[in-house]
Amino acid sequence: MIMGSMIWLISDFSCAAENEQRTQPYNVLFIISDDLTANALSCYGNERCQTPNIDSIANRGVRFTKAYCQGTYCGPSRASFMSGFYPHATGVLGYKSPRESIGDLPTWSEHFKNHGYYAARVSKIFHMGVPGGIEDGGDGADDERSWTERFNSQGPEWRAPGDGETLENNPDGLKPVVGGNTFVVVEADGDDLVHSDGKTAAKAAEILRHPDRKKQPFWLGVGFVRPHVPFVAPRNYYQPFLPYDSLTLPHRLADDWADIPKAGINYKTSLNMKMDLRRQKKAIGGYYASVSYMDAQVGKVLKALDDSGLRDKTIVIFTSDHGYHLGEHDFWAKVSLRDESAGVPLIVSVPGQEPAICHSLVELLDLYPTIAQLCGLEIPPHVQGKDISELLVSPNETVRQAAFSVAPMRKGFLLREERWSYIQYGEDASGGIELFDTANDPEQFHNLANAPEYLATVKRFQEDLKIKLTEIRDNKLPD
Repeated sequence: MIMGSMIWLISDFSCAAENEQRTQPYNVLFIISDDLTANALSCYGNERCQTPNIDSIANRGVRFTKAYCQGTYCGPSRASFMSGFYPHATGVLGYKSPRESIGDLPTWSEHFKNHGYYAARVSKIFHMGVPGGIEDGGDGADDERSWTERFNSQGPEWRAPGDGETLENNPDGLKPVVGGNTFVVVEADGDDLVHSDGKTAAKAAEILRHPDRKKQPFWLGVGFVRPHVPFVAPRNYYQPFLPYDSLTLPHRLADDWADIPKAGINYKTSLNMKMDLRRQKKAIGGYYASVSYMDAQVGKVLKALDDSGLRDKTIVIFTSDHGYHLGEHDFWAKVSLRDESAGVPLIVSVPGQEPAICHSLVELLDLYPTIAQLCGLEIPPHVQGKDISELLVSPNETVRQAAFSVAPMRKGFLLREERWSYIQYGEDASGGIELFDTANDPEQFHNLANAPEYLATVKRFQEDLKIKLTEIRDNKLPD
């Protein structure tokens, strides 16, 4: 009789332990790169730039092929996905914190913090200036109340010792290496820890290995600043891309800009940057080396997660704040609303779920409600994104007819459907419009906006845009 009772008690205890383990909330590891195009990742098809550590997340998760940011430069994009609002709902169209606009409404990490999570960031999650803010080691436009703890990762950036060259506006080669938002390549002396991202990986690994991570669920944001300019990385990361002349530039058309409005010509081009073919290829090499360096730091963070024994209890997300042009249409950098700039890599790995590829249109804004739902938290009513958790189980489903993005510098708006990419400059279209049939013109070379046979399509998009902006602005914010 006593033995039977013991067996019952042990069995009951085992069931209780199993239930507790099953209902324990997931941890969240959010890894974000800065200015990263999906086209530079091997899991998205790049054969020259190998990114084995990011690929390893894709091998365990769902890789999205049509993910879009909500702002095509750092400030509005990061304020958007962290606050849960589109940029035109908060008015954060530049480089400031959304806190003044959202009042006491919780940001993404703050929502988890309010529900018992340890919430921390290492380096750039909200906006920080690069390179200036990284050189200074300050908090930038960060929101202090979003975090239990926060850590910055100071680095030398363009001042790093090594062999450097300014590629932008330097046709005679006389300009020294300079700071600012400038295309500069530095093949740097020293190891990974000389630079900001190496320090970020080390700090994130320290946090993940801390015994407290097993005692309390966590939301950890790890923000890498590469491959944002300057393209700075230790020398060994450049070796796979030498000589630079071996690198290939994107396919281009003569008179490519002839059928697009002036506002559609990106703010950085091969022409206005005065970059000849040699410098353009070196820019790609510097970018790829920066990506390879960043990928190696991702690997260190993932190893620490594995060492902690928490991988099977942690949702891992990898993305970027927006995309980046690497010479497509003779465009460089961000801001543009073409796919290379508005599109982002997005990989979400949930323990126990099968790896897959998802072609549904999604937005970075969808991360806040989706991860909240997966962790058993209520989705705050103010959040404007969609819960796309069903796509992690059924990746062939579709959750959006269109993705929406903006380029406030150009008063530009993008509605990206499965087939069509519609871009409008000015709410009244006074700056011009672009329409691309991406099924037949995936590289977006031929603007159809003024063709008579597509006038009905343009009109439909103009109406859709008015409705979208009204919906965004009608969302209630604190007085």
